[in-house]
Parts: sequence; C-alpha cells; structure tokens
Amino acid sequence: MGTPHIVLVRGDITDQQADAIVNAANSSLLGGGGVDGAIHRRGGPEILEACRALRAAHLGKGLPTGQAVATPAGRLHADHVIHTVGPVFTREEDRSALLASCYRESLRVADGLGARTVAFPAVSAGVYGWPLDDAARIAIDTVRAADTSVAEARFVLFDEEAYAAFAAHLG
Repeated sequence: MGTPHIVLVRGDITDQQADAIVNAANSSLLGGGGVDGAIHRRGGPEILEACRALRAAHLGKGLPTGQAVATPAGRLHADHVIHTVGPVFTREEDRSALLASCYRESLRVADGLGARTVAFPAVSAGVYGWPLDDAARIAIDTVRAADTSVAEARFVLFDEEAYAAFAAHLG
C-alpha cells in the first residue's frame, strides 16, 4: 500500500487502457450524458446489463452519492468500470466531502479488484456544475492522501481548461 503516481492525460477516457476506468455515473447506473453516456456507448451492453443486475440485487434505490461499485468493462480497454456518483454542486451546502469520497471509494473498489492502473474523469466537473479549479483540488488532494495498492492514478481530462486546472494543482 502507498500513494499512487498521478498522471494527467488530455483525451477521451473511453480510449484509455487501464485495469479500471472510473465512470462519473448517475445514481440509477443506467447510463446518461457526458462521461457516463460515453462509457456506456463505447463499452457496450455488457456494462448496462451488469448495472441492471446490481440494481436488481442490492442497489434497488440506486448508488448513493460518494459511493462506488464495479462492473465488467465490456468493449473498453480495461478489465473493470468503477461507477461513482458525484455530488451536484450548490453554493448552499458544502458537498466537498462527498466529492472526495468518490475518489477514495473508487480507489477502495480498485484495491478490491487488484487494479494497479485507474483512469479517472473529473468527477462532478461537467453537468453537475462543480467549479473546475475546486474539483481539481479535491481530486488531486484526495488521491495524493490515499493509501492504496493502485500504482497509477490517471486523470483523463477532456479539454485544455480541465487539463490546466488539474496541472495547476498537481504542481
């Protein structure tokens, strides 16, 4: 156990080759927009079938915010997809702990799978409205503080603005 090496990549998370790819999912686990939709489309029906099985088994009300669960990766270049539900940003309530939990819980699930490389998106920084600079700070700080068997935590950032925000916090 230790701290993973953090790598930043500008690109499409569905093109990544890793032991596990993290999906910024919605609580239904049944696909959606953004990263979630892209992972489901590219990964194929095996991911949706596994998510439906999880909902039928023990996640009938969906996956709670800040938690994580794994499925097979279907046609992605990975063994597993780790689904985590990020919080929606609001100025009325500090939900930073829930966002940090997404990264901690994803690493915990990755450890249970024996994953050594994990590709993360910028959880909650898209349609969920989390300010990019703060999302990057929480993500980098949380992964840096993690005690995990994951050797490489790769942040896959879709555009130059996100890449720059994460690079600024990586130092």
